[in-house]
Amino acid sequence: MPIAARAYNKTAHAINAGIEHTLNKAVRGYDKVARPLGLGIRLSNYDDINYAFDGGVGDDLRKKHYDKSLRLLWKAEKHVPFSSFHDCSRDELKLLQLAEDSMSAAEKKELKRVRSEDFRRELDKHYTPEQKQAMVNILSLIGHGEAYAWIVSNQLMGDLQSTGARAAMTMQVLEEAKHFVVLKEILEAFDCKIPRMMVWEYIVLENVVRQSGLEKFFGMNVVVEGIALSLFGALSSYPCMDFLRMFHLDESRHTGLPHTYFESFPMTTWQKVNPVTMSLRMATVIPLIPMILRVEKDLALLGIDVFEFAGSILRKILHLTGRVGFYLPIPQAVVSWNLNVLFNAYSYATRPGHKFTNFMTAETTTGADELAVEHNVFQINPQQGAA
Repeated sequence: MPIAARAYNKTAHAINAGIEHTLNKAVRGYDKVARPLGLGIRLSNYDDINYAFDGGVGDDLRKKHYDKSLRLLWKAEKHVPFSSFHDCSRDELKLLQLAEDSMSAAEKKELKRVRSEDFRRELDKHYTPEQKQAMVNILSLIGHGEAYAWIVSNQLMGDLQSTGARAAMTMQVLEEAKHFVVLKEILEAFDCKIPRMMVWEYIVLENVVRQSGLEKFFGMNVVVEGIALSLFGALSSYPCMDFLRMFHLDESRHTGLPHTYFESFPMTTWQKVNPVTMSLRMATVIPLIPMILRVEKDLALLGIDVFEFAGSILRKILHLTGRVGFYLPIPQAVVSWNLNVLFNAYSYATRPGHKFTNFMTAETTTGADELAVEHNVFQINPQQGAA
């Protein structure tokens, strides 16, 4: 069908265009001078001239995080089939059905098990009531943390430069939302009481929310996400817990984002070594110690030594703080050594026959795939220690 063009008044068009052009120059000129003083019209960090956000396109960040997250975007309906989530597309459901049709009788029986109340009975088969409660207590630490990660990742969106970085954080917001709602339903499947946050976790997470600007990267992506990554890595090989591998993959990208972001937009020296900022970072880390001691019983019931677990987590977090540039007021090696002395002193007092152990070289993540993922994120070997 041919398009019938309509007549328009060229003089009126030229006048309207001239008015807009003149006003645009005035407004943009005013913003250029006034915005740095906080007086401009523009509040957003969107650069319409270059069709990108401040900081440029950021294709490297987009490809490393946004594109990768989309490729690895997992569906609860597939990986947690006993849940009430129905998030697979029509094509994904067809693929699942084709896969199911090709299964053996034994494989179909296993699939049916995890899609029914038999899943709860399977938990009862592998875990004592105390162990089930312990698992819920540990996973709820992450669950509460996911709620705050959802809040903080949304807050961080406005502080990131480049379209690619904002796209990457968009995926993190989406993944944090999924982690929170899916993990909540998983915990409810245990038929155990889901505990409130421990006060130590409450202090850590509220401190992270109060942090300003890119310092939220330290509190959330380095500390909180680092703990979640280690917890998922430690528990993903347990009976009925294989779906935690999907959470583990997501957390690996979240903990890796600050490093790749600062490769494109490096922190200034002052941002790294500001004494006040370094002290606030230390204040975020310190409550982790009593929090870890509080879960000693739960970890022990699951066969995990609390100080091996603490050493494994803290070694990685301390290494990542230095690698990214979030320096602490005390050198990393000194913090690590003093933590190890503290853990051993506590062990001497509470464990008869204890011998001095370098807990900071322990590795509690299990599974070859999970270890490979964490090596890529932290660029550290278990034998490397804290140095």
